[in-house]
Amino acid sequence: MNDSHVEGSLRVNEYYQPPPRRTKREIQKETRVDLPHFYGKENVEAYLYWEMKVELLFACQHVSEERKVSLATLNFQANVMYWQITLERDRRLHKDPPTKYWNDLREALRRLHISSYYNRELMDKLQRLQQKNMSVEEYRQKMEFYMMRASIKEEETTTIARFLSGHNLKIRDKVEFLPYMDLNDFIQLHIKVEFFFLRKGSSYKESSYSNSYPKKEREDSVLKDKTKETPKIFGKDVSTSQPHSSGI
Repeated sequence: MNDSHVEGSLRVNEYYQPPPRRTKREIQKETRVDLPHFYGKENVEAYLYWEMKVELLFACQHVSEERKVSLATLNFQANVMYWQITLERDRRLHKDPPTKYWNDLREALRRLHISSYYNRELMDKLQRLQQKNMSVEEYRQKMEFYMMRASIKEEETTTIARFLSGHNLKIRDKVEFLPYMDLNDFIQLHIKVEFFFLRKGSSYKESSYSNSYPKKEREDSVLKDKTKETPKIFGKDVSTSQPHSSGI
């Protein structure tokens, strides 16, 4: 009796199916991206900074290509907004498709804000760059900034030679023949030597400038200092010694 009841209950459990769980319908929402406003300033660096920040936000937020143009143009203000409206109107008049991709909009913005001689000016600044009163890290950052703006991609050996050409002599002479692994290791050696001189209390920046003076000027300054010294005979100052009276 009991066995038959257990068997019947097992058979019922075999056909029993639990009710389906109610799951909330997930709606995929596009993430909100707050881009900085752009007013179309004539300053080239202001535009390039805005462009770089926008591209970083696109990459971090994984913005699709279809949304990039609309997000960027929504943040246009003042003159650049009127420019964008005129640009799209002209494209419609010429029966060209509207701007759909960020690369096309970026190229149009660069033609508007960056002059044709901008890269030549950057290259000239890079070639003339000297460390002077900058620290090693400041000098490195400025060199890398110019290289990034000019889109220069070169071998590490070329960058190291470029770094040394404008570096202060005292640090360069100490580090030039030390072993290093790569560019970053090479620059870290310069930073360590710079810290050593600063801790020692020697002004390596001033000494590096003294090497730039002509040799004759340095020798003349040394001679002037020597002429100022009072001659001494047998440890006595000649200028203070009195002539010996004969008493006659």
